[in-house]
Amino acid sequence: MNREQSPLRLVVADDSLLLREGLAKVLTARGFDVVGQAGDGDELIREVARHEPDVALVDIRMPPTGTDEGLRAAAELGRKYPDVSVLVLSEYLEPRYATRLLEDGTPGRGYLLKTSVTDLDAFAAAIRRVAAGESVVDHAIVRRVLGSLRERDKLVDLTDREREILGLMAQGRSNAGIADQLTLGLRTVETHIGVVFQKLGLTDTRDDHRRVLAVLAFLNA
Repeated sequence: MNREQSPLRLVVADDSLLLREGLAKVLTARGFDVVGQAGDGDELIREVARHEPDVALVDIRMPPTGTDEGLRAAAELGRKYPDVSVLVLSEYLEPRYATRLLEDGTPGRGYLLKTSVTDLDAFAAAIRRVAAGESVVDHAIVRRVLGSLRERDKLVDLTDREREILGLMAQGRSNAGIADQLTLGLRTVETHIGVVFQKLGLTDTRDDHRRVLAVLAFLNA
């Protein structure tokens, strides 16, 4: 499918019918094509098999246990439908949940707090980023990790600027987006990112995978 000509196709999974319908309405108004809805993990897998969407939006807690079904569903989708990106929506500001989502290295994974959905522009941008194969972590989680780094720094070799850039990478910002936000030249940002990879020992793998591994190192700090 040519994504420049066709809207991104989405499946929305949440045990709340009201929330599913609300998301579908909002996203349709934003130019997305909501092709399916699901109330639990099993139904989500069936809807993805049926519609082959670009992105699955998944609540982290669904029946039957109401614990981590969204993360389990994301892992199963990664095994069965690796071309389908997954954006997990959660009420819980937990870096460990975001780490679980990203740790297998599957591209196109994101973790947003439901409170962030109220910023519709940012929400739509996050969906498009994961559809493009990027990793997106909610800015509130990034802030929490940055705060903990001030007290317990496992990324001791990184400069303040390098940590700042790594935090923006965790939010799913592209090199150009980081350059714009920090008012830096693109080559300067690329140089900083190269140094971050080197300091984290991520020199022998693909750049797209190194970004995910760098974000995991950040979340685990």
